[in-house]
Amino acid sequence: MAYVIQSVFTGAFLAPDPDDGQPRWVMLLKDACAIPDAETAAEMIAEHVDAFHKAQVVDLSEL
Repeated sequence: MAYVIQSVFTGAFLAPDPDDGQPRWVMLLKDACAIPDAETAAEMIAEHVDAFHKAQVVDLSEL
């Protein structure tokens, strides 16, 4: 499975940078590196997302 984190407020995606693994916001889905499991996605939200984003985890297999 593969997941992405999307901000409901801005539409941007929070994804690990392919070079250093640090989370970053990107506007295009094609620029977002997928997260391999839901637990990692939940940890990224807890550690790196402000509440105003209203982050949601999107299962890419459901698209």
